[in-house]
Amino acid sequence: MARRIGDVILEVEDLHTYCFTRFGTVKAVDGVSFSLRQGEVLGIVGESGSGKTMTALSLLKLTPRPAARIVKGAIRLEGEDLVPKSEQEMRQIRGRRISMILQDPQTSLNPVFTVGNQLIESIEIQHAEESKPTLLQRAVEGLKQVKVAAPERRVTDYPHQISGGMKQRVVGAIAISCEPKIIIADEPTTSLDVTIQAQYLRLLREIQEATNLALIFITHDFGIVAKMCDRVMVMYAGRAVESGSVRDIFNHPSHPYTQALLRSVPSMDADVDRLYSIEGQPPALWDLPEGCRFAARCPHADDRCQREYPGPVTIGKDHTASCWKAGRV
Repeated sequence: MARRIGDVILEVEDLHTYCFTRFGTVKAVDGVSFSLRQGEVLGIVGESGSGKTMTALSLLKLTPRPAARIVKGAIRLEGEDLVPKSEQEMRQIRGRRISMILQDPQTSLNPVFTVGNQLIESIEIQHAEESKPTLLQRAVEGLKQVKVAAPERRVTDYPHQISGGMKQRVVGAIAISCEPKIIIADEPTTSLDVTIQAQYLRLLREIQEATNLALIFITHDFGIVAKMCDRVMVMYAGRAVESGSVRDIFNHPSHPYTQALLRSVPSMDADVDRLYSIEGQPPALWDLPEGCRFAARCPHADDRCQREYPGPVTIGKDHTASCWKAGRV
């Protein structure tokens, strides 16, 4: 079944999520905007600390409390702004309309409850009127959907009794149990070996094709981006520095940071003595420079880059980059 890219289901506009700490104000997400269509896969890439996960947590209003909060911006899910909603209102949205697969299934699952209990807890949100036997059967069907072997037995297992790959499938079953329209997958393959990674990615693709849900995929792996995503947003130091289709980003990277990330991917054809790496470190998010945040690591930076932050430059259709020299380097 082919995926159908539909209308815009999620719009994020000028999102700012700050953490207020004793070191100062950490601008974890600092003016991020993007949209997501039904049936589309958006990849978010960038180094650790670039704001990928905090952006995802902001969409669900699950930022660490009391330090972090959304200070500005809009998150429109099917035209409905989530930012002003209360915790009680968000509980009706999480799982039912937008759900998340967290990075580490070992910490996502409660070790003192069985797999079945944790699945049923999620399913009850959507089917509170059903009996326990019916809910248990739904839990079994949920495990079947993510291709867990012997699901009738696995519902009685505790998390420590199943493998890492199986845990990640259970977390995926919990995420899709209430039939959400959007799933956020936060580096779901990080703790899996290569063979299980490929199986899990294939499974996510099959589920998406069957349900036509929208997917936000957070990853460091450009191989996964090429395999899974339709569009890519590259983040650096709390901001989106480039966005466009997968083809545009791979064939015509226009921000020096995107170019550097792609150069960092080892090539099987190249014969090199030393692998490429990006020199330097990202700036501290509580002490950001006035100009371009990549300027200190950029080989093309000049005085203007140090003084002023560049606005987005249109490179092509739906392809933008925030660089004074975008398309010229």
